[in-house]
Amino acid sequence: MTGDSTGQPPTDNGFGGTGPGDGDSSDRGQKKQRSFWKELPLLIGIALILALLIKTFLVQAFSIPSDSMQNTLQRGDRVLVDKLTPWFGSEPERGEVVVFHDPGGWLDGEPTPDPNAVQKFLSFIGLMPSAEEKDLIKRTIAVAGDTVECKKGGPVKVNGKALDETSYIFPGDTPCDDQPFGPFKVPKDRIWVMGDHRQNSKDSRYHMEDVNDGFVPVDEVVGRAVVVAWPINRWSTLPIPSTYDQSGLNAAAAVVTSSAPLAMGFVGALPLVWWRRKRLTSGSTAG
Repeated sequence: MTGDSTGQPPTDNGFGGTGPGDGDSSDRGQKKQRSFWKELPLLIGIALILALLIKTFLVQAFSIPSDSMQNTLQRGDRVLVDKLTPWFGSEPERGEVVVFHDPGGWLDGEPTPDPNAVQKFLSFIGLMPSAEEKDLIKRTIAVAGDTVECKKGGPVKVNGKALDETSYIFPGDTPCDDQPFGPFKVPKDRIWVMGDHRQNSKDSRYHMEDVNDGFVPVDEVVGRAVVVAWPINRWSTLPIPSTYDQSGLNAAAAVVTSSAPLAMGFVGALPLVWWRRKRLTSGSTAG
C-alpha cells in the first residue's frame, strides 16, 4: 500500500517538502512575496508610530532661525532637543541651552513660514524641524530661587557670584550693557534666559513688562538642546559651561533636579519586579 491510496495528504519527506504532491516551488516563492507586500504597510505604520513617539517623548529636531545664540549656534543649524528628562521631573539647570514655546508675545510680528504638505508631515513625525511652531532657544542663566542681576559695565551675577561668560558670549559683546537689569529673585517654576549674542537677542531682559515679567514658565520649556546635528561640519555637543559649576552656585538646582534620577530608577526597576513576580507566581502554581 502506498501513502496515496489512503486518501491522506503526503507526509514530509525530510527535506522541507511534502513529496511529489507538494506543488511547484515557484508557487511558494510567490506566496512569500505576496506575504511581504501585505506586511509592508504594517511595518511602515509601526515605523511612523515609533517616529512620532520619539518626537513626542524623546528627541526632536529644531532649526535655528536667528543669530541670537551666536557663536554657539548659527542661523540654519539643526539641534536635537532632549524631551525625555522633563517627563521625570527634571527642570532646566543654569547654563543649559533650552528650547521653549513663546511665553507671551515674544515673537509677535515675526513671520511664520508656510510649509508645504510634505514638510508638515515630516515635521509632524519629527523627521525635520517644525516650521509652524513659534519656539525660541536661549541659555538658562538663573532658575527658581536665584537672585540675578547685571549692571552696566559689569558681569551677570547669580546669587552674588559673577559669571565668567567669555567661553560663549559673542566676541565683542558685553554681558548686558545694552539692557542692564536687576537685582531680582526668580519666582517658583520660572527661569531667566539670555541669548549668547547679547547685543542681538531680545531675551528676558526685553520682556520684563509682559505677563511673566520676562521670566519663562518651566512648563513652556520643550527640552534641552544637547547636540548640533546639522550641518555635519558643525556637529558638536552643547555642554554646560564650567562657570556654572563654581562653589555654591548650584546649591538650589541640586534640590530641584534630585527627583529625576529617583524617578528613572523606579522606571528601570519596574520590568525586573514584574519578571520576578511572574516567575514566583508560575512557580507556586506548578507546586
